[in-house]
Amino acid sequence: MKKRMLCCVLSAAMLVSMTACGSSNDSGSNKTGETITVLNYGKYYDEDALKQFEEETGITVKYEEYESPEEMYTKYKAGSIDYDVICSSEYMVQKLIEEGEVLEMDFPSMENYGNLDASILELSATYDSNHTYSVPFFYGTLGLLYDTTKVDAATVSSWDCLWNPAYKDEIIMENSVRDTFAPALISLGYSLNETNEDHLREALDILKKQKDDGIVYAYYVDETADAMIGEEAAIALCYSGEAALAMEENENLSYAIPKEGSNLWIDSWFVPKTCQNKDAVMKFLNFTCRDDIAEKNFEYVLYSSPINSVVENMDDVYKNDPSICPSNESVSNCEIYVSLSDEDAAKYSTLWQELLSY
Repeated sequence: MKKRMLCCVLSAAMLVSMTACGSSNDSGSNKTGETITVLNYGKYYDEDALKQFEEETGITVKYEEYESPEEMYTKYKAGSIDYDVICSSEYMVQKLIEEGEVLEMDFPSMENYGNLDASILELSATYDSNHTYSVPFFYGTLGLLYDTTKVDAATVSSWDCLWNPAYKDEIIMENSVRDTFAPALISLGYSLNETNEDHLREALDILKKQKDDGIVYAYYVDETADAMIGEEAAIALCYSGEAALAMEENENLSYAIPKEGSNLWIDSWFVPKTCQNKDAVMKFLNFTCRDDIAEKNFEYVLYSSPINSVVENMDDVYKNDPSICPSNESVSNCEIYVSLSDEDAAKYSTLWQELLSY
């Protein structure tokens, strides 16, 4: 989930041709005339790797960014651009599969598909049951980034800390309905995919209490890492990759996955039915799964990679970092978001607006 939100996100409305950013294809000597339009989270693919793809294949990449899975869905459904390949969070991939908006992958043309970790592929069956429509790109967890000068590890071992009045005006929550409802639902003993309205209202009530008690510093997405690096808050609900980036900048920060469990997210590529050049897309996905390119992208975003060689060659400091390599125990204790029906999505949206306006 994403996925799946980094600092310094470029304008989601801006359509960028990577050849306009200094690619060696500028001379036109290596172009095939083929173009693919990619839609992805902001700052979620190494720009040098995109240029390398253009140089190796002669295929021009037009690259557009978005901020949330819901925004991606709106942009795609608007139909103003024929996207060739999209990366998004598992529950949105599932939704579009169910709506008949996704084409089957041509896996025989992807020799590098075999580089993917079988355990991650197995987990992806929760939203792509027969491994027909998607290719995992990054995965990770939802957890707590915390300032070790203000909070000890025992405190963040439970989601209860998010309601601790000792941290008044010191807690950052996600500006995302499912991610902010997640710790509330878990704390009440419910599933992250809860749809019972009474149970959802119970979660809303404790989130309102959190606001009443003045505990919430802000609801952030892209600003979270910067705020924690600047030591503006004590604890932040955030994605593991974002936590890893923040920890690189401030040695006082650490990351924890509470014992009650959390969300395991998998951001995956899929080919929408608007695709105009599937052969070129499969070349792009095969390139993306290549060992050296996966390594570049990992170093660029510091999210957990499903490519085996990336983990095998990783420094021990990363292997021992739960924000990058969650333990098997943590993963087994996590739950993957599933797609919501329109009716259930409307329930969440209504409750979310009620919380924000409270």
